[in-house]
Amino acid sequence: QVQLVESGGGLVQAGDPLKLSCTSTSSGGALGGFAMGWFRQAPGKGREFVAAIIRPGGVTKYADSVKGRFTVSRDYVGTRVDLEMTGLKPEDTAVYFCAGTTRVWDLTSESAYTIWGQGTQVTISS
Repeated sequence: QVQLVESGGGLVQAGDPLKLSCTSTSSGGALGGFAMGWFRQAPGKGREFVAAIIRPGGVTKYADSVKGRFTVSRDYVGTRVDLEMTGLKPEDTAVYFCAGTTRVWDLTSESAYTIWGQGTQVTISS
């Protein structure tokens, strides 16, 4: 069972950048067999899709709310997925989760993802 670990969360001011990373606790390129996504959950709200990537340098998908501000990327050896966030707003405050799926036709659906990390808190102050 592939297990995911997110890192990079924290407290930043509005407008600042922040980079989140997701790695696997398994050895080798454990993430290589999955399309990888990022979701977030704000206090009192459901988990929502943020971004996804199928292959390194390949197709990406973003929620409208983050398009142009966030960039998802992954390495070529299947060990890491990053989410670079710029122009952060207070409404971006949430717990951010990375997740993996083999259902590449359904990247925005939470139910499509079979492996999940525990999440990392991102807080944006105004």
